[in-house]
Amino acid sequence: MEVSLHNISKSFKQKDNSTLNIFSEINLTVNNGQLISLIGPSGCGKSTLLNIIAGIEVQDKGDIYIDKSLEANRLGVCGYLQQKDLLLPWRNILDNVILGSELKGENKKESLYKAKKYLDRFGLKGFEYEYPHNLSGGMRQRASFLRTLLADQKLFLLDEPFSALDSLNRSKMQDWLLNIKKELDKTIILVTHDIDEAILLSDKIYVMSNIPAQIILTENINYPRVNTTTMLSDDNYFKTKKNIMDALSSLEN
Repeated sequence: MEVSLHNISKSFKQKDNSTLNIFSEINLTVNNGQLISLIGPSGCGKSTLLNIIAGIEVQDKGDIYIDKSLEANRLGVCGYLQQKDLLLPWRNILDNVILGSELKGENKKESLYKAKKYLDRFGLKGFEYEYPHNLSGGMRQRASFLRTLLADQKLFLLDEPFSALDSLNRSKMQDWLLNIKKELDKTIILVTHDIDEAILLSDKIYVMSNIPAQIILTENINYPRVNTTTMLSDDNYFKTKKNIMDALSSLEN
């Protein structure tokens, strides 16, 4: 699925009736099967932009194209994974991961069959009948990711999905997503504050400014990344990171 944003602007009315401009004329494109990252200062509207793409919020101006067609109603077009795993504590992991399929009216037996095929690849085999409170943060987030996958949407929106994890689990999840993203065959938009995470996982990185936010830098990542360790020894990594840090530092002046 290809997604294109053309001149997207958004503002909010505040309590004193003044207008807060969140972002102005955002333009970006995600090609089919790409993973792109959005980086920027806190409060610059990254999550709001994801909400607009998902159809949860409406932009003031601009258009969004899905596979080159103008899409006004985008609810149900994408899978949305947020910081909290939102697993239901009274359902075991297997029942949690098929929840989206159930809500779409799919046959439960078929949904369970599809889910079980992915359990090993998602590191959940042997834990499918456990309840969320018995699992680590990384395992719960993988279960949430699998639930999003089984809803069978072509576009994934990931809003800092690993930020609540400790550094070890976060690194493991980043390497896991890097290894699995090709076989998922999904278009993915990731919001993150972690520059290393963005470089490791992305095909392209968009850096946003302070509000009213605009895209101030686009970095294409064309070099191979096997895992976090090998990336940190690559000269291309240091060049990309410096460009991003320089762009973000310029916002403080």
